Amino acid sequence: MATRARVRAPELVGKGGWLNTGDQQYTLADLRGRIVILDFWTFCCVNCLHVLDELRELEEKHRDTVVIVGVHSPKFVHEAEHQAVVDAVERYEVHHPVLDDPELATWKQYAVRAWPTLVVIDPEGYVVAQHAGEGHAHAIEKLVEELEAEHAAKGTLRRGDGPYVAPEPVATHLRFPGKALLLPDGGFLVSDTTRHRLVEIERDGETVRRHFGTGDRGLVDGAPDEVRFSEPQGLAVLPDGRIAVADTVNHAIRALDLTTGVTTTLAGTGHQWWQGSPTSGPAREVDLSSPWDVAWFADRLWIAMAGVHQLWSYDPESGTVQVAAGTTNEGLVDGPADEAWFAQPSGLAASTDGERLWVADSETSALRYVDRDGSVHTAVGTGLFDFGHRDGAADQALFQHPLGVTALPDGSVAVSDTYNHSLRRYDPATGEVTTLATDLREPSDAVVVDGDLVVVESARHRLTRLRLPEEAVRVADQAHRTQRAATEIAPGTLRLDVVFQAPAGQKLDTRYGPSTRLLVSSTPPELLAEGTGPGTDLFRDLVLADGVSEGVLHVSAMAASCDDDPANEYPACHVHQQDWGVPVRMSAQGTSRLPLVLAGMDEQA
Repeated sequence: MATRARVRAPELVGKGGWLNTGDQQYTLADLRGRIVILDFWTFCCVNCLHVLDELRELEEKHRDTVVIVGVHSPKFVHEAEHQAVVDAVERYEVHHPVLDDPELATWKQYAVRAWPTLVVIDPEGYVVAQHAGEGHAHAIEKLVEELEAEHAAKGTLRRGDGPYVAPEPVATHLRFPGKALLLPDGGFLVSDTTRHRLVEIERDGETVRRHFGTGDRGLVDGAPDEVRFSEPQGLAVLPDGRIAVADTVNHAIRALDLTTGVTTTLAGTGHQWWQGSPTSGPAREVDLSSPWDVAWFADRLWIAMAGVHQLWSYDPESGTVQVAAGTTNEGLVDGPADEAWFAQPSGLAASTDGERLWVADSETSALRYVDRDGSVHTAVGTGLFDFGHRDGAADQALFQHPLGVTALPDGSVAVSDTYNHSLRRYDPATGEVTTLATDLREPSDAVVVDGDLVVVESARHRLTRLRLPEEAVRVADQAHRTQRAATEIAPGTLRLDVVFQAPAGQKLDTRYGPSTRLLVSSTPPELLAEGTGPGTDLFRDLVLADGVSEGVLHVSAMAASCDDDPANEYPACHVHQQDWGVPVRMSAQGTSRLPLVLAGMDEQA
């Protein structure tokens, strides 16, 4: 058995306590003898949701030897609320114990720098691997198999049932609904996200007409009692009258014909898009990544591709899809469509005059829009780490992780300000942001009905009708920054090392050129005098500029590894990728080396 680095695992501490354990509180000692995988996640993060899905098969296959523990580590203030974590665990069908760590105590003990991060602890309580980002399930399964064999031979492996205890199910008509669509007869179609179906509801917003979907995850076309979805979200009417559905976890766009009740697949293969995959072509042959919302704009169906921080479009005439805006880099950068950066766009709405496509860019807590010429602009929002609840001039106003936008008849736009539990309004004519309503519970969408707004209150599992107020609600200003502490770095030259060790039995795939990629930028751009831009080495010397005391380093890394078997002409390959946003502050006592672990262990630590 190969020798591997081992570090004693720090204790698991979280002020919010444990979920999915039947109120039992656990320590690492209680889990001794099992292989423990810590999944550091936060429920706003689409990459974390990808990893939850990646781990489902491994979790089931190795249920008697592996315990996955989700360590919930919040980015936004709302995510530090215990009930919000309870809701998220149910919403995303997390079927393993979760430690609620609102103060990031365990995050800091494990020196985690990114969501998501996976840490593997062996049955004797030692950390043996760390992986940041997505695409590591195959490598972790190989490591689990090695650890099972090694510790079975040593007598240190303990098999049996894990600590997971399922919560009691709750009966409601809807469960964490995502988006809604007003139907021509005044009824509604709602994406019943957690139950993997669509629900048609009467105009009273409560009485259920019919369901579309079996309620089980899957990608199956057919009649209402045959079709399967997986966490569907956005809905939009196509020119032929069918309803386009953003089938988020299936990485697909579906189409529902309300007349026949039949659902078909318009776009996507059911597989997640990875760097290097096609970005245009026949819609059924191109991979997508967590489409979250859809809207008809400029003679095409636009898709909020939350999983890769882009906007895509579908042309029903040609049956093709293509990238419409965004580079896949995560952040807030305006400009031409092919240069703009988004951060998990999750809500779309065409303006009433058809000249703008409004975008709720959730991770930057921003309201963005796209012109008909493809230019991207920011109306409200400043970046990945600033958020809050502040009304007034748009350049000072703040949202907190909005998921929905709704064009209003007067040309303004309503914003479902999800983590502020509020409905906000931005008026392009005045440049002002106001608050329309508070005391909503995670509003994720809204539709205009006879001058009123019907809001999807996702965490209250209902539609709520609101009359647009004559005057805005007054809310005390709140401004926040993410709770992550800044890394203190020394002035001068900073060595950036992205740590990547190919999994056992694999090697870097260099048959067609470099198999690694590194992209570095900063906010503000003046933070770095040298070292920005793309490259193929996973290390770089960054020269810090004089006169800038703090900022954020944006680092995007990718590595492709393939099975190391000379006899195999077509080895299986795996892509590992992660984006980091690292807040930094200059200090004479700061570090001159910044290690970011993509996969493996930092041997210089």
